[in-house]
Amino acid sequence: MSRFHQDFSAIFDIRYLIFDVRTTNHELRTTILGVKHRMMKVTVLTLFPEMFAPLQESILKRAQEAGLVKIHLVDFRDYAASKHKNVDDVPYGGGAGMLLKPEPIFAAIRDLPQPEGKRRVILTSPQGNVFHQAKAEEWFEQDELVFICGHYEGFDERIRELADEEVSIGDYVLTGGELAAMVMIDAVVRLIPGVLGEDTSAQEDSHSISLLEYPQYTRPADFEGRQVPEVLLSGHHARIKQWRRKESLRRTFLRRPDLIKAVTFGVDDYPLLEELLLEHEEIAEWQVLWKHLCPRPKRRRKSLKNPEGKQSQELPLRELEVSEIDI
Repeated sequence: MSRFHQDFSAIFDIRYLIFDVRTTNHELRTTILGVKHRMMKVTVLTLFPEMFAPLQESILKRAQEAGLVKIHLVDFRDYAASKHKNVDDVPYGGGAGMLLKPEPIFAAIRDLPQPEGKRRVILTSPQGNVFHQAKAEEWFEQDELVFICGHYEGFDERIRELADEEVSIGDYVLTGGELAAMVMIDAVVRLIPGVLGEDTSAQEDSHSISLLEYPQYTRPADFEGRQVPEVLLSGHHARIKQWRRKESLRRTFLRRPDLIKAVTFGVDDYPLLEELLLEHEEIAEWQVLWKHLCPRPKRRRKSLKNPEGKQSQELPLRELEVSEIDI
């Protein structure tokens, strides 16, 4: 067996047509599959690595097995210098609770391998900007994301220096940053091509286009008298697409009107929006956002008629003036 075939069989399972997640020959993998993409790396600094067990299930598990993402957990307690591996201490000036010490987290960050591309360090904090879909799409452009998970009462202020940004997942307080980190990791990883069943799945999800997703149905078509909308059973793709757009608009207007200002309306949306206006008077306050899309009435073109009243062909202005000269 040649050296190439030995290397090939070491990283490629021909029986299942999948790659071993331990492979480092990323270029060979992308060439064989004919797909041009990179592996994203996610590193999490935490005191409780066991909390991240859900990342080894379902879609995220398959993404890692396919070599689309690599998730690395770092217990920064291992970097504590004290005999008892203490990572927290009382705050100067007094106060309730304990604060994370700077030394272990600084040491853990400095011990990370040099990034091979763009790296973003994120500190989970209730004081940070609220995470949203646009932020997930922004982070997707990075080669590596590093999450620092706070815990206890908080952390030493100097730890903030390590982060490129601080992010929260909402205006409430959790016992630690681990749950927030998992939420954000899931939102970013699912954007990687190949992670979901179809590349359009992530694009059509709620918030991806500033609209809530339309209602969806599966078999049976009639469940205890609750029937699937007839249009979805018609097989008429244009009508289905139109129905879905209208229902997405309806749901967003009624459930999350705060998202409407970010929506870009098209000409095809005008009749749908006018229908919704008749069905829901409460959305009238948003009418100014789409009134400019109202189609203008077509102007009739004036035509010349001969003495018999029959329509004649229009002549250029210069020729008309010459024909009317009385010789």
